[in-house]
Amino acid sequence: MKALLLSAYAAMSHRHWADGLQQQFPEIDWRRLELPPRHFPWRIRGNPLTWLGQESNCLQEDYDVVVATSMVDLATLVGLYPSLARARKVVYFHENQFAYPLPKGQRIRAEPLMVNLYAALAADVVVFNSTYNRDSLLRGARDFLKRMPERLPLDSVLSRVADKAVVLPVPLSEETPKPARSGQRILWNHRWEYDKNPEAFFAALQALAGRGLDFEVAVMGQQFRDQPPVFEASRAWLGERVVCWGEQPGDVYRDMLDSADIVVSTTDHEFQGLSVMEAVTHGCVPLVPDRLCFPEYYASAYRYAGDQTTLEATLAEWLTQPASRPVLPDARAWQWPAWRAAYRDVLCGV
Repeated sequence: MKALLLSAYAAMSHRHWADGLQQQFPEIDWRRLELPPRHFPWRIRGNPLTWLGQESNCLQEDYDVVVATSMVDLATLVGLYPSLARARKVVYFHENQFAYPLPKGQRIRAEPLMVNLYAALAADVVVFNSTYNRDSLLRGARDFLKRMPERLPLDSVLSRVADKAVVLPVPLSEETPKPARSGQRILWNHRWEYDKNPEAFFAALQALAGRGLDFEVAVMGQQFRDQPPVFEASRAWLGERVVCWGEQPGDVYRDMLDSADIVVSTTDHEFQGLSVMEAVTHGCVPLVPDRLCFPEYYASAYRYAGDQTTLEATLAEWLTQPASRPVLPDARAWQWPAWRAAYRDVLCGV
């Protein structure tokens, strides 16, 4: 079986997923094309032109299956390379642009939305990493298309996507989960961007510090040239409470996961949350908002109502009364052995 794996915006989670596919299915003859995660507006619309100049020979080969991320303009590629149309086409949605929160002051742009929608329509199977991802795409596409100047057959268009939709999370690598610990080290291990809502996280820490509670904090995750100013401001007042700050190499990152006790998310945007799942595997008790994808993956004991008061109250209780923390979720449910058969069925068309 010969497969073409296309990733037009190879962010960390996308590379993790692509690496996992190739490692879990070595019997497949893989070809992999990916583009660096920068210049997003151009990347999502221009990836066929980039590959046209760099990888034309590879795209002209015959494949049994084409697996593409939702950032790939698959509909255009199939038009440019008719041989791809004969392959089984699988599109994987790590996220969807219909539910992506816009930075303050930015207006919605149609191009990323239409690339997502056309890719889904061109595919034989559309895979989402959560039910929330699938449902928010269908809702967002309906709302978007209703605003267009022509009356469109919305039910017909969206049912074509819904009927071929499958929910399969990005699996974690197989490893033995670590036990929970009862210390007071709080972990943040998300991208340093506006959509992760770091302001709420640091406001909660400031409230805890104001109450005189003891805690340490490890703030890691991918950094970018532009980042919310709350990071620099918070680093100053946190002082000696900080045990780790900034993006770390893999071994340091894993060691810090092994030393932390509570992992917190305050995000406004999440379709699966690999960073929280990784931390849970290493023994961190998760505290996540009761919204987005989180109700699918975490019982109510791990979710706060989403408001600042509940976040601070739960953190305070877990710090002062470690016995009140819930038992860790079973991270093995998120690992490759639990999902390999379902992925094989999608790839092979069973």
